[in-house]
Amino acid sequence: MCCSIFCRWYWQKEKREPYVKFMEANYPPGFSYEDFGPLFTAEFFDPNQWADILKASGAKYVVLTSKHHEGFTLWGSKYSWNWNAVDVGPKRDLVAELATSVRNRTGLHFGLYHSLFEWFNPLFLEDAADAFMTRKFPTSKSLPELYEIVTKYQPEIIWSDGNGNAPDTYWNSTGFLAWLYNDSPVRDTVVTNDRWGVGSICTHGGFYTCSDRYNPGHLLPHKWENCMTIDSRSWGYRRNAQLSDYLTIEDLVEQLVETVSCGGNLLMNIGPTHDGRMAVVFEERLRQMGAWLKVNGEAIYGTKPWRAQNDTFTPGVWYTFSPKEGKLNAIFLDWPVSGTLVLGEPQAKLGETQVKLVGYKELLKWVALGEKGIIVALPQLTPKQLPCQWGWTIQLTDVS
Repeated sequence: MCCSIFCRWYWQKEKREPYVKFMEANYPPGFSYEDFGPLFTAEFFDPNQWADILKASGAKYVVLTSKHHEGFTLWGSKYSWNWNAVDVGPKRDLVAELATSVRNRTGLHFGLYHSLFEWFNPLFLEDAADAFMTRKFPTSKSLPELYEIVTKYQPEIIWSDGNGNAPDTYWNSTGFLAWLYNDSPVRDTVVTNDRWGVGSICTHGGFYTCSDRYNPGHLLPHKWENCMTIDSRSWGYRRNAQLSDYLTIEDLVEQLVETVSCGGNLLMNIGPTHDGRMAVVFEERLRQMGAWLKVNGEAIYGTKPWRAQNDTFTPGVWYTFSPKEGKLNAIFLDWPVSGTLVLGEPQAKLGETQVKLVGYKELLKWVALGEKGIIVALPQLTPKQLPCQWGWTIQLTDVS
């Protein structure tokens, strides 16, 4: 298919020259976006394989795009007749298949993304032209779909998006959310984000997303999520992507550590192919992240932000706190050539504080830098002896 899910907008609405030329050169005259429907085949989609990769990544939740701004639903919605994955293309309920595999094989929390608006839906365009005084589209299409996926698939996360410059009153977001949290089958388990109409983002919601690829680098007073892409240039699969377009595992570990240190969750986006494959570069990154978390997961899972998010003395050091164990985690992304790591924030206690490199058995030696800060002597290890790659965790007990 064309480069990504945004192809239709770039091609038909903005008429960007590269997209127009690509379509003219590769598709016959009169070819419409709807003609892509039968070409979306998903013949290689294996939900069990996807679930196994997701589990191997160390993720704790997964969010599937059930419908994006082009309006095509990945389930056989009765409100999206002949523009869904059961009627056209795969002839399969992709939402149901992945939900079943994720729940049966992984224990991950299963969530669904859903776009409120649709770029070219005539009903939405009519409502927009009337300054959203009428509500034909949400009444007949968008809201019924939301009720449908919640009732049918019982997702634990509803990731709403695409307000179409309309207020929450147009979408009746408060009415839907009241039902979701009080009367729906997931009322006791569901969480939602903040994209429910103009003015709601980064203001209202169970967790804030604020903007795509949002990573403030400092602590926020409300739970938030960094929703970003492994392909730095796209939210969808691109056949013409270059290797340099993909974030390296070092980049991704840095994103994860920085995000969690500042009280956020990381949602890493991957774009599958039209035939249902997860490109091997995405699989590699996910499995690499899982390998890193297998060693350093106790510095990520179940942690809370500490009084300092990053170190004032040594760049590339981020802190998390494990409340159950009472341990401070100092995650550093560059192994110092000197063999010593200076931490400028912890206040250690002589004879009480213990310092450990996660994945290494022996306790580490350290000296205080006065009232605040310590110097840690790292073990002399060969690359093969290192407990992991791409970032390491120092755990400290009895520090303030």
